[in-house]
Amino acid sequence: MGTELVVATHRVQKFFDDLEAQKAILSTSTKLYATISDHFTALQKSLAEKFKSLDSKIESLESRSRQTLESLDVRETSLAEREASAAARVSEQKYAALAEFGRIFPANLDIAVTLKSLCRKMDSEGLLRFIVTKRKESVSLRAEIVPAMAEAVDAPRLVLDALEVFLETKAKKVGVTDKRWACGLLIQALFPEARSGSRPKGPAFARSVVERAAGVADRWKGQMDELSRSGGGTLGAAEAVMFVQMVIGFQLKEKYDEEFYKKLVMEHAARRDMAKLAGALQFGDIGDVIDELVKNGKEIEAIYFAFESGLTERFPPISLLKSYLKNSKKNASTIMKNGNNSVAASEESSTLELNSIRAVIKCVEDHKLESEFTLDSLRKRVTALERAKADRKKNSAAASSKSNNKRSYGSGGGGGGRGGVGSSSSRPAKAAKYSNAHPSSFNRRIPNPPPQHSPVTRYPGPYNYPSPTVYDGATSVSYGTSYGVARAQSPVALPQQHIYSLSGDSSMAASSVFRSGGSYGGQTSYGGPYDYANATPPSYQPPPYQQ
Repeated sequence: MGTELVVATHRVQKFFDDLEAQKAILSTSTKLYATISDHFTALQKSLAEKFKSLDSKIESLESRSRQTLESLDVRETSLAEREASAAARVSEQKYAALAEFGRIFPANLDIAVTLKSLCRKMDSEGLLRFIVTKRKESVSLRAEIVPAMAEAVDAPRLVLDALEVFLETKAKKVGVTDKRWACGLLIQALFPEARSGSRPKGPAFARSVVERAAGVADRWKGQMDELSRSGGGTLGAAEAVMFVQMVIGFQLKEKYDEEFYKKLVMEHAARRDMAKLAGALQFGDIGDVIDELVKNGKEIEAIYFAFESGLTERFPPISLLKSYLKNSKKNASTIMKNGNNSVAASEESSTLELNSIRAVIKCVEDHKLESEFTLDSLRKRVTALERAKADRKKNSAAASSKSNNKRSYGSGGGGGGRGGVGSSSSRPAKAAKYSNAHPSSFNRRIPNPPPQHSPVTRYPGPYNYPSPTVYDGATSVSYGTSYGVARAQSPVALPQQHIYSLSGDSSMAASSVFRSGGSYGGQTSYGGPYDYANATPPSYQPPPYQQ
């Protein structure tokens, strides 16, 4: 009986185990069914959306096809009229160009008239020369060049001719700067939309024109590669902008790889035109270019690129401006530290900070960020830096003037070695000649002069003295001593009649002689200024004084 009960219990346990296994299988099957059901539901929903999108695209394509066909019908209908209008325009330009060759223009012809005449003649070299000569009138040139280019029979060919002349000039390295500027003006006139960074509109150029433009671009890039291999970089900023404008205008973007464009844009990112042209080139992710600009410390350029490409959320301009100001202050402090706070280091540091603040102010004003970034403190800082720079310049000029004056004093008062310096070197010989004419009688009659102020201190500049003690009032020096020595020099040679007109009171006579010889105002009493270059001995030679 017990054995049968044990066997029954074992069967019941096995039955329940089987039930549990069946339950687990049923639960798993339920979950799998639900997963498969959801998957097929999602597939059905996705297919329905795709079918709906496809139907919408088909409808749009049919609508565009209808519009295109209607446009083609209109163009086909107006083709004869447009052809006749174009032929008339070409004929008119042809006769106008031929008439220009027979006209004689005055020398002072108006800029607009001259530009139109040269464009009608398709004279690319003459046009370049004229633009270069009128470079100072660039405002008038920019205003008149676009309507003048419309007068050309083949404006693209005229620009390509000018570019070839420029490339030849560049190869010869003569007059490159002026012709580069003139060609840039012509390219901007031919592709005004390329300057704003938009893709060129209107009909494409003829295949022959595009092929010639591609050849000019290849020649240009060849010169660029040669310059890069020689270690001279690539192009100047203005020339790089010209090249990109030409590539965009003639639709030659596919000729060169994205890496070339990226390198060109990065090297000349400081040009404001380059931020607009980079968007028109559409190479790679412009965000990578902005990242590199920020890493290289060019936050201002990065802000311009971010605004042109619509990436201001990814690159917030306010944070970039603050970072730029922080880095510029740090660089200015480093310059001062490395220069030991010298005057040159102070000037360089001040210039760096001033340029950085001006760039920030210009960027904020260009993008209307005054509400988010106040400029009052920066403008005050600019004023303070400019005032300090002006003071340093003024002090430097004053110090330089003082140094020059000291040198002139030294050359005027210390010329006792070898006759002094400059034009005053001829005066000692004349003074010695006249002072030694009758030294013995002069020494007997004239006693020591009374103390007087030195003419050196009164008239330090024009004359050259061997020693400031010749007429020093602190010590009494006899005329025999001062005039008898061979090296002695006098400011003015004493005339002979004053020596022999001395009478009773010798002290008064000596004093009057001394004043007339020592004071430069006394020269006028001799009947005019003394001519040191043409001095001759006096014609009257009196006999020796009789004691």
